[in-house]
Parts: sequence; structure tokens; C-alpha cells
Amino acid sequence: GTLAERIRAGGAGIPAFYTSTGYGTLVQEGGAPIKYNTDGTIAIASQPREVREFDGRHFILEKSITGDFALVKAWKADRAGNIIFRKTARNFNQPMCKAAKTTVVEVEEIVDVGAFAPEDIHVPKIYVDRLLQGEKFEKRIERLSIRKPEGAKAQQKKGDNVRERIIKRAALEFEDGMYANLGIGIPLLASNFISPDITVHLQSENGVLGLGPYPLENEVDPDLINAGKETVTVLPGSSYFSSDESFAMIRGGHVDLTMLGAMQVSKYGDLANWMIPVSRFLNYCQCAGNVHKILEKCSLPLTGKQCVDRIITEKAVFDVDKKKGLTLIEIWEGLTIDDIKKSTGCDFAVSNFTNQYSVESEQI
Repeated sequence: GTLAERIRAGGAGIPAFYTSTGYGTLVQEGGAPIKYNTDGTIAIASQPREVREFDGRHFILEKSITGDFALVKAWKADRAGNIIFRKTARNFNQPMCKAAKTTVVEVEEIVDVGAFAPEDIHVPKIYVDRLLQGEKFEKRIERLSIRKPEGAKAQQKKGDNVRERIIKRAALEFEDGMYANLGIGIPLLASNFISPDITVHLQSENGVLGLGPYPLENEVDPDLINAGKETVTVLPGSSYFSSDESFAMIRGGHVDLTMLGAMQVSKYGDLANWMIPVSRFLNYCQCAGNVHKILEKCSLPLTGKQCVDRIITEKAVFDVDKKKGLTLIEIWEGLTIDDIKKSTGCDFAVSNFTNQYSVESEQI
């Protein structure tokens, strides 16, 4: 999100801006590796960010990004340079067009001036310097994700039961009319378990609001993907937009709920899910051996400071208080509070109304 806004700001002539994203992490403190030496030591590390406080919240200063050239892929252009993207292909292309001294756009088709209705143009000609009509386009799909026809049985994979247990419980967090963002990985599966009695508007960072299920095999479209690069469908009333617009929705507080996978979470809601040692990858929130994911303090570099409100695992559900810490509110049926204590790397309070849940539960 910060990258998208840095590019957008560069194209708008804004040299820098303040954002709360990254405060309390290596982004703010500096020292994150940018380049390594051949022996594995850090050759170049990031610099600390300037910090200011607005209305009781801390923000860091981010400088805008511009370039000499922007190489952009679009769908169609007219001979004047007005361009149109197809479905989710706007992503970073749209702000990139505006942030370079010279913008070169490759399109599938060039049409005569006047062929586009003015209101259909995504990037006006003032931002485009050169046009190129490509040939023999091959639109590769990075992650082909399809759903089985109704009645067909999906093949189970190792770990599916645990993932399904987590995500079925997470799907109970949805409320009717809610706007929700689903992070890459297991959270994306939540769309398959939304109650048919409610309407949830799913948003994806690459630029779509109104995500539907994975496509059937004959519905696959390489220009329609989610932020995880998986093929998707959209529901009636959906819309497409650029990545800077997408993250502005989130930053502006217009999205009601975000679900993310986590490598580690602290008792006060710190999140670590972006940087790990090469030899150490941990699955979503479940315990592997004696490795705890819910800790007194995260040992991995933080993604966000005190940004988690609820933790859902395959064993338990915790509410997070930024000052008091964790409160256990639900446990998986058949488990005890002692089982949860053994799997948790910090202390926690226990709610007087702690419930047991299962994937078959319709109400917790």
C-alpha cells in the first residue's frame, strides 16, 4: 500500500507524505536489509524514517517515487494515447503511467480517436508518450485456481482439515453488508464459507471490489485475478480500480474487516508476517512442535504494531486488548484450557463465557 501511494504521490508532484503504516517496525526504525554481500552479511540497510504525531497517532514520512521510464501493459489505446485496461489489469499500471518522465504503453489494439467514450478512458493521453501494439500475446496464469462443478468431490490435500477448521471459524466473523479484505493464503478461502443468508463485499488489493468464488474451468480469465494471483470471478455490482485506489480504501477506514495469515502474533496485537529467515517458515497460527506462534513478544520483524484485534487458530480464539493482552473466548471441542496454555507462548485471561466450537457449528 505504501509503495502504491509513493508512486501515486510521485505522479502528482507530491515529494513525500505521512502514513501510519510501518510505525514501530523495521520500516520506521531502519536496518532492514536492502542488499546482501556474497557472505550473507548486509551490504545496504534501510534508513530510519522521520516520525510525527497527528491526533494522538504516530506517522512516518515516506518519500514519493518517480522514474525515467514506465513500461506499461494495457488493453486498448486510441491514436491520441488514451488507454483502457481490462478488468483487474490496472493494478500498479495506472499510477505508474503518471510517475515517469516517459511512459511507454504496449496494447493489444490501437483504435481511431473517438472510438472510446470519454467516460470509459482509464488513463488520459497526457500521461502517455509512446504506444506499441504487440503481437501474439500469451497471457500466462500464475496460479490457476478453479472450483469443481456442483456435486463434484474435491481431492483432499495434507493439512486441508486444519486449514478448513480455521477458515470456517473465521468466516463466522462476517456480518451482513460488511466490506472485507482477505489476505493472501488461507484467508482467501473464507469466501467459500460465507453464509448464504448474508451479503459480504470482498475487496482485493490489486483492484477489485465484489469478489466471487473461484471460476469453473470454462470461466477462467487471465485478466481477472486476486492479490494472490489466483483466477477468480466477480459478483453482480462489482467494480475494478487501480492498486493505489484500493489501498486508499483500506487506509481511509472504508473496509470493515481484514483477515490475514500470521507467522507470529504478540499478546498485545503485534503482527509479524512479512520477513522470515530462509530456513524458517511457519504455517498459519498452528503450532509446529514446540514452536509457538502466539507470544509475549514477536521474535520476527514486525509487519504492524498493535494491529490485531482477534486471533483465530485451529485450537482457540482470542480477543486482543492492546493494554491488557489476550482473553481466551473459544476453544475447539474436545480441548481443555490446559491444552491451550501448552500451545501458547504467553499468558492470557479466560472469559467467563468461553465456548467450545466445531466446524459444524452454525453459531458460536
